[in-house]
Amino acid sequence: MKIDPCSFAGSAQRSPIMASNNLQPEVISANWLKSLEVASSTGDTTSFVNHFLSDGWFRDMLCFSWNFRTLSGREKIHGFFSEVVDGQSRLGYSNLHDFKLDDPNINAPSPFKFPGSPDIEGVQGTFTFSITKPAAYGRGFFRIAQDVDGNWKAFTLFTNMQDLVGHEESAVDQYGPHKNQKMTWDDYVDAKFRDTEADPTVLIVGGGQNGLMCAARLGKLGIRALVIEKNARVGDSWRQRYPNLTLHTPAHLCSILYSPYPTNFPKYIPKGKFANFLESYAINQELCIWLSSTVAPNPVYDSSSARWTVEVERENCKVILHPKHLVLATGYGRPRIPTLNGVDDFQGTLYHSDFHRDAEQFRGKRVVVVGAGNASGDICEDFVAHGAAEVTIVQRSATCHVSLAAAEKSFYDLTLSGKIPIEELDFRNNSMPIAFSLQLMKSGSIKYLKMLDKELHDDLRKAGFSLTWEYSPGSGEVGLLGFLLERTGSGTMLDVGYGKLIVEGRVKVKQGQDISHFDEEGIAFKDGSKLSADVIVLATGNEPIMNTIGALLGDTIAEQLPPVVMGLDAEGEFNQVYRPSGHPGLWIAVGSFAIARSYTKHLGLQILAQELGIA
Repeated sequence: MKIDPCSFAGSAQRSPIMASNNLQPEVISANWLKSLEVASSTGDTTSFVNHFLSDGWFRDMLCFSWNFRTLSGREKIHGFFSEVVDGQSRLGYSNLHDFKLDDPNINAPSPFKFPGSPDIEGVQGTFTFSITKPAAYGRGFFRIAQDVDGNWKAFTLFTNMQDLVGHEESAVDQYGPHKNQKMTWDDYVDAKFRDTEADPTVLIVGGGQNGLMCAARLGKLGIRALVIEKNARVGDSWRQRYPNLTLHTPAHLCSILYSPYPTNFPKYIPKGKFANFLESYAINQELCIWLSSTVAPNPVYDSSSARWTVEVERENCKVILHPKHLVLATGYGRPRIPTLNGVDDFQGTLYHSDFHRDAEQFRGKRVVVVGAGNASGDICEDFVAHGAAEVTIVQRSATCHVSLAAAEKSFYDLTLSGKIPIEELDFRNNSMPIAFSLQLMKSGSIKYLKMLDKELHDDLRKAGFSLTWEYSPGSGEVGLLGFLLERTGSGTMLDVGYGKLIVEGRVKVKQGQDISHFDEEGIAFKDGSKLSADVIVLATGNEPIMNTIGALLGDTIAEQLPPVVMGLDAEGEFNQVYRPSGHPGLWIAVGSFAIARSYTKHLGLQILAQELGIA
């Protein structure tokens, strides 16, 4: 989730922006962009970097390297563009040129302002450009502000590869009413599937929304992709989750690549409806999927042929495939079940939240839920709705809490009110360097969100529920945004009604005590207190993604990979996601709906470039 920033603590001095009645965004943007193009097209690194504020930010996705980079400050930006590539500076080698502002009738430059910081105002806009090496088209986004001398400089600049020249993403299906057409649509799809199954260029492990969007994107780029899905139906990974689950973000923000939801869909889509939509998506996008199939552990990569040898079990048969690329879209990891003494002594029912199915069977029972995040909240609501005698959560550490009402007021309604196309919204979100977004939160933006929930938070504290907005004491308040980016949402609560149940006393809180052991009746804590229960649910999250990857690939390959997937690297980019993983021919595709929608294009471009021999 992206939350509109409210303030920024920058180090550079800036003059107040000119009065709004004198501001001419198109003129200011055109002049700045023309000057930037001259510096870029002539390879003048010093001049190019001088178009930034001293504490400006630059983010690039594939235009200047086959990776994602974020740099802050002129010194680091200059160092990056000065690096030597094939005897030239990086800036000169890539040679971005032909800068053009977007069509002003559709996307005109406009003023921007970060509320709460009147000294951070300026002009923002989008532009297109061409890249010489590799031959490609790009699109950029700038936010420029005046420095102390009144000169317009880049506050943030984003460059993004859109397409490789001659290999542009197809806007329509190749099948259609053509002269002398001899194949029916069914024959066309069957032939396409046969070609893919015989020699897939890419093998995608996992048929959830990330895997499906990867396959759809690769297909539009002309790359054969075969999806391996362990379940019997597309969408079963959602159907099998707890019954009252809905998406916690509005349907528009959870859009699937190429396929908007019907206009009469609910704002927050129930899991079964979403599962059915995924199934129809796979059919309508003509995705080649092997259902009820699994990849055997320890696939082998042959560096001489640049191909994998992968064994797939399908319909009780073993099939050997030799794809060039392996994409792991296996989700966020297996259930994390902590090691607790005395578990076998407990006489009641014990299970992880991933396996919660039927609260009705526990009507009249005493329930304890260990954990205080999103899954805990949904499951507690389910137990209360189905008449559990008593529901208690064990909150071992403080939770980053935001109510749905606050999220809607601060972000959802803002992004949806203008009816911005989801592709454009993704582009604008990507244009904001992630590390800079976190800096905004730490510098005071979180105060606005906390203000919206002040009354609820006061009542939660009175009920014994502990709150936090920082990863660790003293690290700075980053709020829900930071937890989502750095910790994939672990330790967060986007509250759709759970908080009210706590305040009303219908869900009790056991806070801040470590579990000592289980006994026949329930849980004993290290302070000597006890909780008796008939049912205990472990809402303890998921194991690190690398555990799942290691179990599939084996130690030899896993040891060649960086230790962390997701979270942010030192520059503020997602670790190993949709970018080079550290092993040739291996890609990791996990993340939010927004990440999958936009980053699948970058994954496709990287794979396409390798197939063309230009990366």
